[in-house]
Parts: sequence; structure tokens; C-alpha cells
Amino acid sequence: MTANHAFPTVVFDLDGVLIDSFGVMRQAFAVAYREVVGDGEPPFEEYRTHQGRYFPDIMRLMGLPGAMERPFVEASHRLIREVQVYPDVPMVLARLRECGVRTAIATGKSGDRARAVLDVVGLLPLLDAVVGSDEVDRPKPAPDIVREGLRRIGSDPADAVMVGDAVIDIQSGRAAGTATAAALWGETDADQLLGERPDFVLAKPAELLALVPGGER
Repeated sequence: MTANHAFPTVVFDLDGVLIDSFGVMRQAFAVAYREVVGDGEPPFEEYRTHQGRYFPDIMRLMGLPGAMERPFVEASHRLIREVQVYPDVPMVLARLRECGVRTAIATGKSGDRARAVLDVVGLLPLLDAVVGSDEVDRPKPAPDIVREGLRRIGSDPADAVMVGDAVIDIQSGRAAGTATAAALWGETDADQLLGERPDFVLAKPAELLALVPGGER
């Protein structure tokens, strides 16, 4: 991948970009569904189509009880040590810090949940700001969460690229005025994501280094 830009700021989505938490999500969703809804197959595949959104918003879109949030969060916390970091992500984040690139997380999770899981997997010290969907008025696909991440680290949208694995990540970044990059290494629907026409396409985390000043040696 060849880039004609060098962005001094990177805003990341979290799940499916830095961490692989889908196994934990599947288990937690099943626990919450059976506790609140009852018998039957938990519609996790439908839930996955809404990835990147705030959990209460997903429940509304799916017509499921908002009461599922509490057991979902509790089960996610119990299983937190099962979350995996994608290969090369620690190296990439460390390299961004070496290059003076500012970094922020803009996630569908609540801020507390996001910081907790990042702490457990050892990535929190490598990031400059973490913004959860409960910390802005309007979560993705609105631009608020990306703008808040940029505000916290003192960066301008024109200097930033938003990296995400969901259509709403691209939409949120574009609406905030950043460049956008599709992350294809997780469990995303690549055709749907590419259909949103991101500015850049990344097949693996290390390719991000081509988009930042001094990233490629």
C-alpha cells in the first residue's frame, strides 16, 4: 500500500481493530439473552451486523429489551481475560508513539468498559485518549465521538485518519472531517465495508505505518 498522506493523528475503533473480542461477545450476548428473554437461539449474527454501535442502540434496533445490557456487561467483565489482541497491534501502537503520532479510541463500548479491557490486554499505556459511546451525546455514525477523541488530544480532523472495521466507523470519521481507513483483518464484512468507499484499505495492522510520518523505516 502506498500513501500520499502522512497523518500525525490516528483514531481507532476498538473491537475488530485492536482487539478480537467476538468470542467474548458471543458468550456474553447468549448469557444476557437467556437471562432476560428466555429460551431460543440468541440472534448473535444479527447483533454482529450492528457492531460499532452503542449496546443500548443495538437493542433498540433489534427490538430486544434494554435490560439485556446489565447481564451482558457483567458477563463481558467476567470473561475479559479471554479477549485477544490482534497480531502486530502492540508493535504498531508502540511505533506510533515513537513517531510522535497522537492516538485515540472511539468505540461503541462505554468508556469504562473500553479502558478496562485495554488495561487488561496491556494496550492502555500506548494510547493517548479513550472515548466511549456513553461519553458523547450521539454515538456513531454521528461524528461526535471522533470529534471528542480529537478534542482530548488536541488534534485537528484534517490531520487525522479514522481506522475502523464497520461502515459506521467510516461514516463517523468522514462526518467528523477525518480521512478514513478500512481495517480488514477482523471479522468484518469486507464487501460492505469497502462499499462505503474509505480513503485507505488496510489488510493488516502494520500497513497503517505507511500512513503516518516516520512510520515506515
